[in-house]
Amino acid sequence: MFISFEGIDGSGKSTQLGMLRAWLEERGRTVLTVREPGATHLSESIREILLSNKQTITPTAELLLFSAARTHLVETVIRPALERGDVVLCDRYVDSTTAYQGHGRQLDLEQVALCNRLATQGVLPSLTFFIDVPYDEAQLRMQFHPTGTEPDRMERSGRDFFERVRAGYLSIAASEPQRFVVIPGVQDRTAIHEQICAQIVPMLRG
Repeated sequence: MFISFEGIDGSGKSTQLGMLRAWLEERGRTVLTVREPGATHLSESIREILLSNKQTITPTAELLLFSAARTHLVETVIRPALERGDVVLCDRYVDSTTAYQGHGRQLDLEQVALCNRLATQGVLPSLTFFIDVPYDEAQLRMQFHPTGTEPDRMERSGRDFFERVRAGYLSIAASEPQRFVVIPGVQDRTAIHEQICAQIVPMLRG
């Protein structure tokens, strides 16, 4: 079982991923959690480049760097875990590239789709949760982030960019309703978690 979590920065998707992991492990499932970009030495190194405020990266270079990190993660971590029968929970995956680089950076969507196909090698989530939070709410949450770190290069992209990203996610949801589940993020985290679990229960029975 492969499940991904999506959302703009500050949506709470990482929190929900952690809650779902605990819920699944309580039910005896072996769960692997990964983040994008990251989860391997190479992909974490690429993550540092992508998020560094010291870097100036063109949109196409950004797309290719994200894709390189993803394909390494798929080949060395995700596919082997799925072949073992593990549940894989991914904090961002291919839909992030469509939303952020395709819609946000306004790159050609067909070219983005081609990069996505090459990077994923056909390894796609059976279910994706998009935690939908308006930009202003997400920014408010980011101000109170417990790490107290400065916004990274992606987080500094501004309102117009993130509005396009959010619209991109909603466009994906409209085109793939069987896989892509939109959950309003402006509600209690426990309520969100319960909605997510309700979607998972039929999959566990199968």
